[in-house]
Amino acid sequence: LIVDVEMEESPFATETAERWFWFEPSFHPGQSALLHKQPDNIYRIDLQLGPDTDPKLEATEEKVLPRLKAIVGQKPFTIDWMSVYKFRCAKLDRFLHNRVIFIGDSAHVVSPFGARGGNGGIQDVDNLGWKLAGVLSGQISSDILTTYDEERGHGSRENILNSSRATNFMTPKSEVEHEFRNEVLRLAKTMPFARKLINSGRLSVPCSLADHHLQTASKESKSIGTAITDAPLKDNRWLIEIAQGEFILLGFGNVELPKVSGLKRIGIGQFSNEYDCYDPDGSLVFNRYESNIAYLLRPDGHIAALFNDPDRAMVEKAYHQAQAGGDQI
Repeated sequence: LIVDVEMEESPFATETAERWFWFEPSFHPGQSALLHKQPDNIYRIDLQLGPDTDPKLEATEEKVLPRLKAIVGQKPFTIDWMSVYKFRCAKLDRFLHNRVIFIGDSAHVVSPFGARGGNGGIQDVDNLGWKLAGVLSGQISSDILTTYDEERGHGSRENILNSSRATNFMTPKSEVEHEFRNEVLRLAKTMPFARKLINSGRLSVPCSLADHHLQTASKESKSIGTAITDAPLKDNRWLIEIAQGEFILLGFGNVELPKVSGLKRIGIGQFSNEYDCYDPDGSLVFNRYESNIAYLLRPDGHIAALFNDPDRAMVEKAYHQAQAGGDQI
């Protein structure tokens, strides 16, 4: 049950946008409850209901008002909106069917905990957009579209796994899961390690595309396939602003960037008359990236390859693989 409640005076100890989550609270026995503040004095409240719930009956003021009063006490409130919803996790076996491509909710759905639905859809678009543009422009073989299915199928499976773990913690499916959840909550009061085990919907993060066809494997670095991390540059610039949207060879510190046809070069903490260079603003860039290293970036910001001492031949090979997967597709 989801209800938007308008209250001028908050019944809670914080006025921030912090989310509140209750496991089996006294005001909603045996179930879970969720609350977080919205703009304009709106508080969104979610109350878990049983699997045999009658949606029409539950979404009535007769049923909802007593539950809300049990939560907010005597504070005056008005109901802005309410509804009953159910969630599930599911995906298509394949996202690519000849000339029909499925993205977002048409390809996969997850529970709302962790913001994986919208983020997953945007990541689908990021992954497909540059590949489809390359095919339509004649620069990349249409075979690359199979890697959209491969990579985003992997991403959706990871999202479903993490979403299922969250819902299993919030709503245990067995006696063992219930006992584990309760022990974690009990220990978390005094043991910091247990607080990391509490799972009420951990936020979505980009998945790694390591070990997939477009990346050049490297035993020396775990960053292959990951999305680049932002960092500030001088003149009010940011790394992500300059290092996405096309294939880029990005060098940090003292590393030479060979010229490869069709591949843009950018240097960080360098000087060159041949390509654009930018200076870090503070130490964060080199805390997040290794010095004297070059990264081959895909247009969607994922790291396709890494080079300690790049020469033209090795960069060209990795660049070709990042566009077409070599002979592996």
